[in-house]
Amino acid sequence: MKSYTDLPQSKKLMEILPLESADMWYWEFPTAPTYNDYGYPMFHKGEDIRNVPCWSLAALLGVLPRIDIEKEIWYSENYDYRVKAYIGDGYIGDWFDNPIDACVEMIIKLHEQKLL
Repeated sequence: MKSYTDLPQSKKLMEILPLESADMWYWEFPTAPTYNDYGYPMFHKGEDIRNVPCWSLAALLGVLPRIDIEKEIWYSENYDYRVKAYIGDGYIGDWFDNPIDACVEMIIKLHEQKLL
């Protein structure tokens, strides 16, 4: 099972969520690093290294709104997950094969609807 958001999801969430809400980070290297005898990457002076935050399921659930929106994670017989946000008389939410993807898509939808 997926433990954290992948790199494309993380880059999208960087535009939406506060960076402090991330609980892990990816290192993104613009060029392939060389490795020393111990297997650690070696960098050359002045090399541009950026870090990209990523979110666990717990961190994603922590940023979903708690007021006027009820969130649930459903588990179906097909091992699919859905996060449902109840808004008024209806809800939004799609099925995904893991809860990380379900939460990421819900955050994006809520952001697009200006509810996050």
